[in-house]
Amino acid sequence: MAITTPDSEINQQLPHHQTYKVGVRRKTRAVLVGGVKIGADAPISVQTMTKTKTDDVAGTVAQVRAAAEAGVDIVRVTVNDKEAADAMKEIVRQSPVPIVADIHFNHVFALKAVEAGVAKVRLNPGNIGSKDRIRQVLTACKDKGIPIRIGVNSGSLEEDILEKHGYPTAEALYESAMRHVGICDEFDFKDVVISVKSTDVKLMIEAYRLVAQRTDIPLHLGVTEAGTTRVGTIKSAVGIGTLLAEGIGDTIRVSLTDDPVKEVEVGKEILRSLSLASRSLELIACPTCGRLEVDLFGIMAQLEEKLAGVKKPVKIAVLGCVVNGPGEASEADIGVAAGKGVAILYRKGEVVRRVREDEIVSAVLEEVERFQPPA
Repeated sequence: MAITTPDSEINQQLPHHQTYKVGVRRKTRAVLVGGVKIGADAPISVQTMTKTKTDDVAGTVAQVRAAAEAGVDIVRVTVNDKEAADAMKEIVRQSPVPIVADIHFNHVFALKAVEAGVAKVRLNPGNIGSKDRIRQVLTACKDKGIPIRIGVNSGSLEEDILEKHGYPTAEALYESAMRHVGICDEFDFKDVVISVKSTDVKLMIEAYRLVAQRTDIPLHLGVTEAGTTRVGTIKSAVGIGTLLAEGIGDTIRVSLTDDPVKEVEVGKEILRSLSLASRSLELIACPTCGRLEVDLFGIMAQLEEKLAGVKKPVKIAVLGCVVNGPGEASEADIGVAAGKGVAILYRKGEVVRRVREDEIVSAVLEEVERFQPPA
């Protein structure tokens, strides 16, 4: 007699499209969020969320623009009350990037967000009431070509699913997501993205793997409520990075108790570390040890400050000793290998000249100015 899992019925209804393979990008359908494509062969996009009160239009737009300057692709804005809903049209008008409306429970706010011209709605259809309300929202989105992200969190699973599984599991997150996908299917709405987030990194990884194996729906990756910048960065890098390395994930959001710009910076660094994003300026330094013979901390602080606005795809390595320094510095676009009071300046692996310790910062800045990326 065959042994079946509690989710056998769901699994029979949904084909297992593929398994994940390290280094091979999962194939998905494409979803268009404004001018940003998610899924299929599109680059992995970076998202963040504003942390202002949405009805503060000037403050919200300022955060959106700062995130855009940092390289964000898509920004989510909460629409949690009438004032927020009324503000959306102006926020969309002034935004340089596509805006996603974050909706919970209230279908009227969703409809107003669609009227305001948002590029995507984050919504769980089963949470907004009657079938007529669901129909209104899905029809409005479909008429305007606006996709929906179905956002499932381990901390807000439906009571019946939680009772069935006993506690949040990967299968429970998957089942909740597919319940909402099923509602969309009822109304022939296919333009969806899924997220199955958790504060538990291992659970989050397992849940996304299940969705990746069993569907071709694009995935929005994230560790929800990841925490302070230090802890949240680590958790996000481990969770999001693991999945991206396996070819799973089409858009990402790093959740930090910090400014949206910091979320964008961490997200882009995760992508760069896996060669999944075009490189902007990258500043590398050795961790330092007892062999250090220059003020590397001071030098790096100055370089970080003076290079903060530079967008060139240039890799700069500043090493503080003569043991590993020459080899590692020569591998960067611009490299510095420092000894006692002096340093060797490298350009694309070739020695340029010797400089004094007090000339290192100005020498690097000159090299950055003259650097020309390959055509």
